[in-house]
Amino acid sequence: MAIPESQLEKWAHQGAISTAKSTADSIKNALETYGNWPDNIKYEVYLQGSYKNSTNIRGDSDVDVVAQLNSTFYSNLSNLSEDQKRYLELTPAFYGWQEFRNDVLDALKQYYDSTNVNEGNKSLKVKGRSGRLPGDVVVCAKYRKYFKLEHRNFIEGMTFWTQNEYSQIINYPKDHYKNGVNKHKATGDCYKPAVRIFKNIRTYLVDKGVLLSDTVPSYFLECLLYNVPSDKFGKSYQDTFCNVVNLLNSSKLNFFTCQNGQLDLFGKTSEQWSVERARELIKKLILLWNNWN
Repeated sequence: MAIPESQLEKWAHQGAISTAKSTADSIKNALETYGNWPDNIKYEVYLQGSYKNSTNIRGDSDVDVVAQLNSTFYSNLSNLSEDQKRYLELTPAFYGWQEFRNDVLDALKQYYDSTNVNEGNKSLKVKGRSGRLPGDVVVCAKYRKYFKLEHRNFIEGMTFWTQNEYSQIINYPKDHYKNGVNKHKATGDCYKPAVRIFKNIRTYLVDKGVLLSDTVPSYFLECLLYNVPSDKFGKSYQDTFCNVVNLLNSSKLNFFTCQNGQLDLFGKTSEQWSVERARELIKKLILLWNNWN
C-alpha cells in the first residue's frame, strides 16, 4: 500500500521559524555588544542550514549561525601560475581566523555567561532558553577559490579549522542557499516541501529503528535530492516521491555534487557521504512505500 497523499502533505509542512530568527538576532547582538575588534575589522552574522534554507521540520532544534570574518580571507591558488599569484599581490593578515574565533568566544561568554557557552569540534554551542533555540555558531573566515584570472576570478565561500584534528573545512553556504532557491523555482515551488518530506521520513525510519540516526544527515539528504532533475518534482506528493526514489535508485550516485555546486557529495573525507549509506536509504524508502499500512 502506498504512503497516502495526506501523510506526505503533513510531512511537507515547515517547522517554526520565529525562534530561529531570535537565536540569530541574539548572537548578532552579543557580538555587537561585547565584541572587542581591532580597527577596520569587518564581519557578518547569518543563518545557514535548514532554517536558512526553509527545509526545517518540526523537531529540528539547534540553529546553525555563521559568524564570518570578512576583512581577512583565505584562498586556494593551486589553479594559478606563479605570475598570476604575483599579480594578485596577496599579503599576510595581522588578524586572522584564530584571533576572530577567540574574540567571538569571549563575546558570547560575556553575553550569555560562560556556563551557557561550550566549545565543540566545529562550532561554539550556545544553550537555548524560552523563545530562543540553542545555537551552533560556526566561526569562520571568508574563503576564495581562484581560477584563471582571464575568467571569473574566484568562487567565494567560507573556511575554518576543527578543534580536535585541526583540519581545514571549506564550504559554500551562500551558494548552497542560492542554488536551493533556484531549484525551488525550477520545480514550481515543490523542491523544499519535498526535502521536508524526505527529512520527516528519515526521522520516521530512525524512530522505527529501521535506520541509525547518523546514517542520513540532513545536509546530505538535501544535497541528494538537489541532484534529481527538476521535472521529477511536481503534481502530487505521491508522484514526486515515486519519481525521486526511482530516479535515485537507477542513478550512478558517485557523480552527484553538493547543493553548493562546488564539492562532491560522495567521497572518503569526513565532510562527504558514502554511496553505501545513500543506497541503504533508497532501499528503505522503497520498502516503506511498498509496505505502508
